[in-house]
Amino acid sequence: MIGYYAHHHGSGHVTRATSIAAASDEQFVVLSSRKRPSHSDIEWVTLPLDVDEDVSPIDPTVGGTLHWAPLGVRGLTDRMVAIADWIARMRPRVFVVDVSVEVAVFVRLLGVPVVVMAMPGERDDAPHRLAYQAATRIVAPWSQSVYDPTWLRVHADKTDYVGVVSRFAGRAHETVDDAPGVLVLGGAGGTALTARDIDDAAASDTRFDWAAVGLDASTWVDDVWPLLCSASVVVTHAGQNAIADVACAGTRAVVIPQHRPYDEQVATAAALAGSSVAVTAAQWPSAENWPRLLDDALALNPAAWKQVRQDGAAERAASAISQAVPS
Repeated sequence: MIGYYAHHHGSGHVTRATSIAAASDEQFVVLSSRKRPSHSDIEWVTLPLDVDEDVSPIDPTVGGTLHWAPLGVRGLTDRMVAIADWIARMRPRVFVVDVSVEVAVFVRLLGVPVVVMAMPGERDDAPHRLAYQAATRIVAPWSQSVYDPTWLRVHADKTDYVGVVSRFAGRAHETVDDAPGVLVLGGAGGTALTARDIDDAAASDTRFDWAAVGLDASTWVDDVWPLLCSASVVVTHAGQNAIADVACAGTRAVVIPQHRPYDEQVATAAALAGSSVAVTAAQWPSAENWPRLLDDALALNPAAWKQVRQDGAAERAASAISQAVPS
């Protein structure tokens, strides 16, 4: 049995967990404060949230050693107790952490081999270094030929670069007749975009119909795959799942990174631009710049997406996790 801790912010971590679990011959159990997604029937353990909005956190970084371990937060205590209780009862042979420095170190202190899912961005701070040092194995869910961060090279002997993981990998292309020419992706992790932003951009280039999904509850679409396959250009943030999904569709893209800790999306966007996989912009462009950006995107070769190694990525991740400790 393999345990898999999935962080609750956004939907990316839990979606990746279910994709990797589905690609494995071993039993996976996900532990997360986020609910199990509707597309999966994997066994799930719901964890307490590790925050108390009524209390100001006291020494949350333990003097710079960790990212989040405040004193006196009952949810944090209950969360760690739940993880320890599950491990004591189920005795997993490997435990995946995606992502939390504190959970990675805690599980390793329980004597369980830990596989840490690497994240893009600048991860050379002391807490991240601690987690990667404690890891039995590291899985980097991207292509090393596209993104090869210097801070991860010190762990080259225990790192597997598996490619980008998407729940749509292997799914046949599906198209819809009334799909927009330009599809804008929001996401469960939050977005600063508004309908006015989309309307202004659309008015600047009338060659295409524009539509946005995932900006809020009213624009949420459970199955975005047919729209991804049908669009001429996808405008997306640089979250790992969104990039992986667009890669599987093979659709030309304009990637606009959103603000995230450790410049995670900035690093991903820069890597894609450097490999001529996608067109990027540092922030949402002014209306007059959209025709040029879309022309640049249309000039891309969709085959360049193959560089991110989306095909078989979940299977490679599952294999790396399974082989982290011989059964």
